[in-house]
Amino acid sequence: MSLLSVENLTVSRGGLAVLEGVTFSLQAGRALVLRGPNGIGKTTLLRTLAGLQPPLAGSVSMPGEAMAYAAHADGLKATLSVRENLAFWAAIYETQTVEQALDQMNLRGLEGRAAHSLSAGQKRRLGLARLLVTGRPIWVLDEPTVSLDAASVALFASAVRAHLDTGGAALMATHIDLGLEEAEVLDLAPFKARPPEEGGHKGAFDHDFDGAFL
Repeated sequence: MSLLSVENLTVSRGGLAVLEGVTFSLQAGRALVLRGPNGIGKTTLLRTLAGLQPPLAGSVSMPGEAMAYAAHADGLKATLSVRENLAFWAAIYETQTVEQALDQMNLRGLEGRAAHSLSAGQKRRLGLARLLVTGRPIWVLDEPTVSLDAASVALFASAVRAHLDTGGAALMATHIDLGLEEAEVLDLAPFKARPPEEGGHKGAFDHDFDGAFL
């Protein structure tokens, strides 16, 4: 079953198209990794899929309320504890998976600590743990392993695999090999947009909102 379908999508950054004709589908139980050089438009594509900016052309189809998006920023509430941060998101999404999230991202020993007192890697683990409490089937992740050590990368990969095993799907932009042999790779280089003088699209929308977590 296809959870996400993208057809002939053109996306822009700074008023200019960066990718055009992007087409792919993401099936339940599958992971797709976006690859390409810096500046190709991976983040722009993910922001567009998350609804933070409109596409210049093409279409995106998915079930309603199906996506959880995590960007570069962790988006934590600094004065809340680890557990309180997860409980906040669980209440928003009306789920009961805080205990599971604490265990899967190895946060049990930190659950009473305020978020502002965590290391960069610990904050990142907490930020990723929020995905586990959303209950949403499609995870869209922009460089999810930033600040993580090798052990934490392995924890995250295990969490992704468990998500896939239960019928979820994951779309990720990452330069790190997560060890997910089942993940497919989409090279964005063939979709690099033509400049306007060569017939490419010219956009009219630019937005600085990071959208740390939706």
